[in-house]
Amino acid sequence: MVTHSSHASRRTLPAVEADTSRASRPHNPTPKSLSELSASFSLTPPETELMFTGITLASSLVQQGDIYVAVPGTRFHGAQFVSEAIARGALAIITDAVGAEQLVNASVPVLTAPVDPREILGLMAAWTYDTDRDRPPMFGLTGTNGKTSTAHFLEAILAQLGLRVGLSSTAERRAGSEVLPSVLTTPESPEMHALLARMREVDVEAIVIEVSAHALTRHRVDGLMFDVVGFTNLSHDHLDDYASMDDYLAAKISLFQPDRARSAIVCLDTEAGQRVVDAAGIPVSTISSRDDVTADWFVDIGMESPAATEFTLVSERHGSLTTKVPLIGRHMAANAGLAIAMLVEAGFALEDIAGVLTRDHGIRVSVPGRSTRIPVEHGPAVIVDSGHSPDAFAKLLEAARRVTPGKVIMVAGANGNRDTTKRTEMGQVSAIGSDILIVTDHHPRDEDPANIRRALLEAARDARPDGDIREIADPADAIRVAVSAADADDTVVWAGLAGKDYREIAGEKIAFSVEGETRGALHEAGWTLSDD
Repeated sequence: MVTHSSHASRRTLPAVEADTSRASRPHNPTPKSLSELSASFSLTPPETELMFTGITLASSLVQQGDIYVAVPGTRFHGAQFVSEAIARGALAIITDAVGAEQLVNASVPVLTAPVDPREILGLMAAWTYDTDRDRPPMFGLTGTNGKTSTAHFLEAILAQLGLRVGLSSTAERRAGSEVLPSVLTTPESPEMHALLARMREVDVEAIVIEVSAHALTRHRVDGLMFDVVGFTNLSHDHLDDYASMDDYLAAKISLFQPDRARSAIVCLDTEAGQRVVDAAGIPVSTISSRDDVTADWFVDIGMESPAATEFTLVSERHGSLTTKVPLIGRHMAANAGLAIAMLVEAGFALEDIAGVLTRDHGIRVSVPGRSTRIPVEHGPAVIVDSGHSPDAFAKLLEAARRVTPGKVIMVAGANGNRDTTKRTEMGQVSAIGSDILIVTDHHPRDEDPANIRRALLEAARDARPDGDIREIADPADAIRVAVSAADADDTVVWAGLAGKDYREIAGEKIAFSVEGETRGALHEAGWTLSDD
């Protein structure tokens, strides 16, 4: 077993969760009338007139002057956290009939909604923060994989065009130059509208939002109207939350309706794309990188290397451009093509986009946790990626194989308390796509990590009985074994854990750096990093 000293860096993170406590808010909110809110949304009228400045359904995010919305959760009713909300400064409570029964002795006004408050929360938040009017163009992305990279491609190109951009993705949120970490792929609706209000304060000129299936079924994007939405693909994921892949797709299709968006670009690289087109209630243009598919836009993949992927985007109506992304993989080029097509759909001229991309020698983008290349001057190529689905694993390995003259070595794991049905396929594609597979732990959460590893290992060994498949529980050890097994013409792929600065184990967040451990492994193996 490889020995090292990096374990000393594994400390438990503070109990205060920095991710959630820094929710972006407008700095100068306009006070609103509680009685007017009540009248607008058919709430029971308050006995006392109050002016409030914010709204949230998380008691931990309540600020002075807020309304706290207490709704039923999977384990608890929000009414149980009213005392905390009031202590933090909540002036009033909105809840359902069940919550109201528990709050008859509350020290602040309690207003009852005629429906589940979550169903009208997005609209109430839009009313509170005035985000139902005077908004810049808004772009929304959905799909199983590629949402985050496409969102960041959109943000990057808009910035290259000279616009101030607002962004909400799995990786991060930005209001102009302000950067905040993300917790959920899509924030809850009050936090989303508060973020939009802050974006307006700093004069953003376009907004890009990553939209998960959960966001659509759980009302997180209610009250938003997107100018252009995009669909990337559909593959096996989230069957712990949806009864079937059809239900999962149906959730995403709801974004392509006139109450949520005005127009769309849909990728036809997976069969689900055509189903989105057929079910959409808004104008749709299509895009594909497949030669056997007819679409309005075509992404023709050019030269591929560990450092960049070139492509040409062609439209019979709009013309063509050739550019590159500083990331590995045909799928990244396809996502970049989707982003450009969405901008053209929104009214940006393709020739203007081509001009800035030519000037800047491609799309100037960094996507946190997505196909991040560790800068090795002498040694194997090393890619870390946060993808955690079978399709993400397969695409990453396929991309690595095309640019690797030697072996492809993979370090992989699966997360606990998430869709267990995809683990078999994750193990299969990992074994088939790599020359050496090392199965390790990622975020076991409340599950036994040995059981998670076992599911991947059994599937991997069934898929390749003669494969070089190893089990190394500690991910810091796993990456060191991978790097020590690599020659200079090999590629090491570490998939599923990038993009976070911790691992979640038995309810604790333990500080952990994928990039730091990888750099340490390279140094210990005697390889030279280009920034040394």
